[in-house]
Amino acid sequence: SETIAFIEQNKDKPFLAYLSFYAVHGPIQTSKPLWEKYRDKASRLPKPAERFKIDRTLPVRQVQDNPVYAGLIENMDTAVGRVLKRLDELGLADNTIVMFTGDNGGVSSGDSYSSSELPYRGGKGRQWEGGLRVPFYIRAPGVTRPGSTCDTPVIGTDFYPTILQLAGLPLRPKQHVDGVSLVPLLKGGSIAPRPLFWHYPHYGNQGGEPSSIIHKGDWKLIHYWEDGHNELYHLSADIGEQHDLAAKEVQRTARLWAELQAWLKETGAKLPKPNPEYQEAWTRQHQEAAQALKTRLEKEHAALLYPGWQPNSTWWDSLVPKD
Repeated sequence: SETIAFIEQNKDKPFLAYLSFYAVHGPIQTSKPLWEKYRDKASRLPKPAERFKIDRTLPVRQVQDNPVYAGLIENMDTAVGRVLKRLDELGLADNTIVMFTGDNGGVSSGDSYSSSELPYRGGKGRQWEGGLRVPFYIRAPGVTRPGSTCDTPVIGTDFYPTILQLAGLPLRPKQHVDGVSLVPLLKGGSIAPRPLFWHYPHYGNQGGEPSSIIHKGDWKLIHYWEDGHNELYHLSADIGEQHDLAAKEVQRTARLWAELQAWLKETGAKLPKPNPEYQEAWTRQHQEAAQALKTRLEKEHAALLYPGWQPNSTWWDSLVPKD
């Protein structure tokens, strides 16, 4: 509503409206009508033997049947629709660039364990494609073709130069050294091939591990700082990252690791250091806790589909594990 009001106030001059939804972040909340809508939809699906599997560090959701999360997503979609509708009503749609994206993959583990990212592995905070791939839409009147898609991997740092060029402003290479303008792609063309990098030098509450990543062409290498090993995946043939090819593709692994190291050095990336207080017993305790958590999650998330389930008397409460 405030974004719509801002647009109305600035409709006669250039404006930038930056709308950051708190949804679909936690707390995971919805209304009773929307819960009923998606509970009925989920009840028509085959009943899963289990909704979660433990992937390295934590349970990860494998089934997309959370009616509370679905209702929250519909609320956000409805809000996006309100903004787009108002642009139409004000006669601004043909002269306004609209960009939509997210900052990470869905929450498949940690926080609310609410979403499955299959066929991608993992989710928010994880080093796999389920955590790195996000929705990205651009509507640029006179540039983009409605309904068109593009398979070229791009990254968030491409926003700035893309917006500059779409707005008819000169690029500022010293300010967007890590991004490129996507306008050629929006026009159906191409951009120069390039590797993409990520650096995550810490642990995360969604199960993420200290790691660095390079994605180049069809290949993706993940370096794990905890024990120093590399994993290599051929994404075009293994989008679910189930087959580590590092031992078979020794030379390719070495080349990508060398390129990743060079990027880390060039950017002055801070690297994790061993914890001198670490005890092996902690790992065993974590594994036991993860298994106990999986057992509890299976029970709690199955209950979301019971006809009489409700979070509280007002139907506006958070769905967050009590750990």
